[in-house]
Amino acid sequence: MGKPTGFLEFQRELPKDRPALERIADWKEFHLHLPEADLKKQGARCMDCGTPFCHQGQLVSGMASGCPIHNLIPEWNDLVYRGLWHEALERLHKTNNFPEFTGRVCPAPCEGSCVLGMNNPAVTIKNIEVSIIDHGWANGWVTAHPPKQRTGKKVAIVGSGPAGLSAAAQLNKAGHEVTVFERADRPGGLLMYGIPNMKLDKKEVVLRRISLLEQEGVRFVCNTEVGKDFPIEKLQQDFDAIILATGATKPRDLPIEGRALKGVHFAMDFLTANTRDLLDGEHPGKQISADGKNVVVIGGGDTGTDCVGTSLRHGCQSVVQVEILPKPPLERAKDNPWPEWPKTLKTDYGQEEAAAKFGNDPRIYLTTATKFEGDAHGNVKAVHTVQVKWDKNDKGQFVPKPIPGTEKVLPAQLVLLAMGFLGPEQSLLEALKVERDARSNAKADFEKYSTNRAKIFACGDCRRGQSLVVWAFNEGRGAARECDRYLMGTSDLP
Repeated sequence: MGKPTGFLEFQRELPKDRPALERIADWKEFHLHLPEADLKKQGARCMDCGTPFCHQGQLVSGMASGCPIHNLIPEWNDLVYRGLWHEALERLHKTNNFPEFTGRVCPAPCEGSCVLGMNNPAVTIKNIEVSIIDHGWANGWVTAHPPKQRTGKKVAIVGSGPAGLSAAAQLNKAGHEVTVFERADRPGGLLMYGIPNMKLDKKEVVLRRISLLEQEGVRFVCNTEVGKDFPIEKLQQDFDAIILATGATKPRDLPIEGRALKGVHFAMDFLTANTRDLLDGEHPGKQISADGKNVVVIGGGDTGTDCVGTSLRHGCQSVVQVEILPKPPLERAKDNPWPEWPKTLKTDYGQEEAAAKFGNDPRIYLTTATKFEGDAHGNVKAVHTVQVKWDKNDKGQFVPKPIPGTEKVLPAQLVLLAMGFLGPEQSLLEALKVERDARSNAKADFEKYSTNRAKIFACGDCRRGQSLVVWAFNEGRGAARECDRYLMGTSDLP
């Protein structure tokens, strides 16, 4: 695939992002595109490796290795190298309903398992992917394709995040009448309100694709919480099958002294409010503002980074990101070999922007918060922290232990808790009498997706726990296939 000697001739190259100090002044996407000639060179680096691990889509050591939706990566790399963009788009859409989403927000486990990456910088798979789909939209190649025939079967999907959207797209393609229920005011779930606009534009990218799904026949019912605004009994009576794709939206809390102080918020409340302000034409930060404040973000990962980037755009006075884990190494450790996901230090857009504005990376490692301190009016004013070391407890488990004498006090008028999620909210699962696993997720076997309740399926984060957007796409497509098989006795869906 690609040019046989391309990986020897060309170096890995990514497009430059907009300058950090420029982009924090607005909410526009910060990634740019490479010229077409340079993209062809990047496609040429795909090395015809014989056994490509980039699209294996398996868990190795508990983390994604390769593409979970099995994108035909070497094939569309070759097509880009040859200038066959329309054919590359067709090949990309065979496995991925929404490449404009994964091409922007997926952490690219495909690149972590690229064979070239064993001893050279990996092929720029993610950037080529988003370039293909953006090229397709720009040339008018992405159009609505309603099914030619309808089956007469009705499917309800609860939740319009990545799993729900991919299930809806596939089931509609199979000819079923699909209704997607969303409790928020706009469809998209995590894609709409969990990821900031500068990473994934809502109007020009997310709503554009949702509009296309509507043209193809998918029906979205927003501002409707099943079990509250729409009766459970009616859901079961009106639909031939139900897919639960509600996500894992129960945030992990930090129940330390001062947790009830004003100014301490869950990260997702902060990010959701900000995006809603932006879409409603309000000044971002109207509901929860970081403007002029010292901000402390507790937790790493993408959500923590998004809180840093959003706070900078509000005009925060300072920002610190507290991480309880140690600082990752610059290179793969010996116990983290290829094709495992490389657990190495990554400087994401938020940290890059904070360093440009304040002169240093905002992250502090091996540190945890012990107390929130308030003022006389019940507002948070400081976060007390201590450094930790990871040692085994009496059960042999590694746990963080405070190091005496390392206590510090960080000024903070806004604290954002970005420590991940514990699982799905339980009220709907309880109302439907869906069995749960030991982690409170809907119990359904991977690649089967059927629950203990007849005609009810579960997929995405509400089944597997907090995970990647691309795993949600994998599960949404899989649940659609199994739902189609349940309805029709057989299925042609991939």
